[in-house]
Amino acid sequence: MKTITTTAELADACTKCAKHPYVTVDTEFLRETTYWPKLCLIQMAVPDDAFLIDPMAEGLDLAPFFALMADESVIKVFHAGRQDIEIIYHLGKLIPSPMFDTQVAAMVCGFGDSISYDQLVQRLTGNRIDKSHRYTDWSRRPLTEKQLTYALADVTHLRDVYHALSDNLKEQNRCEWVQEEMEILTSPDTYYTAPIDAWKRMKLRIRKPREFVALKMLAAWRESEAQSRDVPRNRILKDEAIFELAVHQPQTPEALTALRSISKGYERSKTGQDLLQLMHEISEIPTTDLPEVPKGKNQPEGSGAAVDLMKVLLKLISEQHGVAAKIIATVDDLEKIACDDDAEVTAMKGWRREMFGQYAIKIKKGEIALRLEGKRVGMIECDPPVLQPQSRNGKKSGKGRKEKQTEASA
Repeated sequence: MKTITTTAELADACTKCAKHPYVTVDTEFLRETTYWPKLCLIQMAVPDDAFLIDPMAEGLDLAPFFALMADESVIKVFHAGRQDIEIIYHLGKLIPSPMFDTQVAAMVCGFGDSISYDQLVQRLTGNRIDKSHRYTDWSRRPLTEKQLTYALADVTHLRDVYHALSDNLKEQNRCEWVQEEMEILTSPDTYYTAPIDAWKRMKLRIRKPREFVALKMLAAWRESEAQSRDVPRNRILKDEAIFELAVHQPQTPEALTALRSISKGYERSKTGQDLLQLMHEISEIPTTDLPEVPKGKNQPEGSGAAVDLMKVLLKLISEQHGVAAKIIATVDDLEKIACDDDAEVTAMKGWRREMFGQYAIKIKKGEIALRLEGKRVGMIECDPPVLQPQSRNGKKSGKGRKEKQTEASA
């Protein structure tokens, strides 16, 4: 099985791919010891051909591949392509467009929240994928025939998966739903963490303004170091060490090495000296310049029960319409809807509002209810609740609302 190792061969393959309406794409990479993924192999397939590209080959220029990824006349098909796209964005400074992700399409078509690629292939094509080389070292050369066969199968099966899901989406008139989801995958913000925003990926476990500033500055420093040195974040400093430093803010080598999360001898390294300098800068920030610590979620009393109820409603509607629940609404969406009928969340916009959002509001207002119908949950319409006057002993008089025994259509 021939692998492309020269720029001329790659240019010829990309020219062939550009003549087709779509190309399936996959990559093999390593990132256990690096910040940025190390690209080891590229696989591409079109209806009548398939290609393996060795990006580690000496002298190979990936420019033709990046040009194909930017070709607006060719749809780039990935499965769970976020990490593949991250590599292309980092190396080629572009995001493939237009794009189709079969994992997203599978969720829209009702294959569950996180169906694996091999399961999807089997359900749609009846074929079984050999998973024996899933955790192989793709950086070693030469690659074996079995490794190459395994890698190529990912994109050849992907052609059939793409066709099957595309047909399914057209039949259900849901093509635009997938395109909406592609907006996240095509945003540069998805693939790059600005050091100044690195603290946002950490759980906020501090309460004092100066500790918060320390956390932000330490996280930004670590992110910059990891990116420039191309090593994992935890190789620079573990999360636990950042929290401990933010709280104690040591000013001397002795105070630094006394911390439980800092290894002995660290204070004598350049990194340790840099940390002490950063701690000194933090200590000199005037108190009046310190920002407020962001407040965590403060849900109103009783909203937890509303969220739990909406989770059941979401599952019901997800099953009725054959759409993965997390494509319709996230837990964060539900929490915000529980507190605000006009919450600015995706679940309250477009097709999601029509399918789920409007019913979430109705269940809050008591206009619909859930009930067991045998072993399944059903939804019924209710008369609006009526506030009854209270008697002198504090008890409500009269009857409450009356349920309509006709089912509501989701």
